[in-house]
Amino acid sequence: MAETLLKVEDLHVYYGIIQALKGISFEVGRGEIVSLIGANGAGKTTTLHTVTGLIHPKQGSVVYKGEEITRIPAHRIVSMGMAHVPEGRRIFQGLSVYDNLLLGAYSRSDKDGIKRDMETVFEQFPRLAERRSQLAGTLSGGEQQMLAMGRALLASPELIVMDEPSMGLSPLLVGEVFEIIRSFREAGKTVLLVEQNAKKALSVSDRAYVLENGAITMSGNAADLAADDRVRKAYLGA
Repeated sequence: MAETLLKVEDLHVYYGIIQALKGISFEVGRGEIVSLIGANGAGKTTTLHTVTGLIHPKQGSVVYKGEEITRIPAHRIVSMGMAHVPEGRRIFQGLSVYDNLLLGAYSRSDKDGIKRDMETVFEQFPRLAERRSQLAGTLSGGEQQMLAMGRALLASPELIVMDEPSMGLSPLLVGEVFEIIRSFREAGKTVLLVEQNAKKALSVSDRAYVLENGAITMSGNAADLAADDRVRKAYLGA
């Protein structure tokens, strides 16, 4: 594995008396795409929310770029180079495409860099360029997902954390979204991906972890997991 960018150790997270995460540990190496796969309610989104500072664990640690960030507020984690593409996209529907993208850069002060990254996003997502003045709420589901991904890129992140990017999209658009995820790695980004479409997730990932009931039950090379009979029966419809 490449140099460790993110290290999660022994995370225990509770919602009231219900334990959502039961001591999970995993690592993400610099330049990797790593997936967390599992059924609904397995703890995938809770894991991402804990990594990005939206939830604080009862026990355990999150270390990013060698610094413990377990108790650091979410907005400060963004400024450290981690961007979150949330489940359901969470775009600002009453703002234009351009203004939504600009909000991704709220923690930055390098105007030239922001302008350069905006141009890069418009090159990568031509549909957003065409609709830059359009209200985000009038975009299709696929375009809104691209907007959420573009907004994350405007934060100039080293690590992009993505939650269910294919949810609610047509098969054609799902393929397009996963090609974009693959392109992130080619651009030098690291990706931590939560995705119910396990087949697609494993096809773009270097490594993966299987979450069941708040615990990691399997981990390894993504291609090996995709070929594992237990994974195939449980998550790949084989």
